[in-house]
Amino acid sequence: MSEHSPLDQLVAACHWIGAKGWAPATGGNMSVREDARFCLLSESGKDKGSLTRDDFIQVEIATNRAPSGRKPSAETGLHTLIYRLFPEAGAVLHTHTVNATVLSRVEKGSALRLAGYEMQKSLAGQRSHLDAVAIPLFDNDQDIDALARRIEAYAAETPFRYGFLLRGHGLTCWGQDVNEARRHLEGLEFLFECERQRRLLEAQ
Repeated sequence: MSEHSPLDQLVAACHWIGAKGWAPATGGNMSVREDARFCLLSESGKDKGSLTRDDFIQVEIATNRAPSGRKPSAETGLHTLIYRLFPEAGAVLHTHTVNATVLSRVEKGSALRLAGYEMQKSLAGQRSHLDAVAIPLFDNDQDIDALARRIEAYAAETPFRYGFLLRGHGLTCWGQDVNEARRHLEGLEFLFECERQRRLLEAQ
């Protein structure tokens, strides 16, 4: 496997995420699509800032089954759902940041609406700050299968891109490849921080 393979790019992204403190206390999970049938998903309970290629488990997208018998993340079903819902998705990043977690609790609607920010253009297909970006927001659930069904039902009626928030939990985002997923994560985190600060200032 070359040093520039998608998995190596994902490992580097995990180290970057860990250095930023965006996946504390072994939280979060990351994956990359291997092919039409499989993805490679981070093993449960691992510190994301020190992951190696050996810490990723092959998982069947259609069934969530790990042929090796190793234990992937508890949220495996959300990663495989994204790969099924969005055939163009090549990598998925799930983080537990303060901005995403707090905003997901403050916002009471079904989506966090972002508008007026130049950095919206960090998201694929966004051309202007005049447009609005809606990031869906779902109530957290320890029953991942039930949560996945709710997200799937929402997507069938309200198409969305980039990512979604889980209330009190964090952000899950994706891209066509690791680099785009990483750009979406960084862009959304900047937007979330701006939105959080805006709401704080307006409340004073």
